[in-house]
Amino acid sequence: MTFIRTSRPATTVIYSSDEKFEIGNAKIVKQSPDDMVLVIGCGITLESAMGAYTVLAAQGIKIRVMDPFTIKPLDSEAVLMNAKACGGRVITVEDHYPEGGLGEAVAGVLSGADFVTTHKMLAVREIPRSGPPAVLLNMFGISADCVTAAVKTMV
Repeated sequence: MTFIRTSRPATTVIYSSDEKFEIGNAKIVKQSPDDMVLVIGCGITLESAMGAYTVLAAQGIKIRVMDPFTIKPLDSEAVLMNAKACGGRVITVEDHYPEGGLGEAVAGVLSGADFVTTHKMLAVREIPRSGPPAVLLNMFGISADCVTAAVKTMV
């Protein structure tokens, strides 16, 4: 079975057309040695994570942004390595219910960590509906503003 989620809004092009992707290998999109929180987003919520990165960087708050590329298999090694580098603070953001998605997959990986972790799951928690994408992202708590606010509760 294959599941592909497509989105309607125009989004930033993050990768060049010749970028190589490997199933089960995440990509770190933004990072520094001083990152305080690992933010993991996929699809449209990767755009939310990148927007939060820009806002927070202007405020002197550094975050690491991960694109897992695949959720099954999830790059467990990359999740653990980058979570540890960010002090165990992790936020997942997904345009999906919290059950059975990115957040639960990451929570499963973090449960086996040999260090203390804190994990916030930003996900759709109401019945989805149609509407302008920016309004829906904000309504469901998965916009760049919502990611920014979640990061600020962890630092």
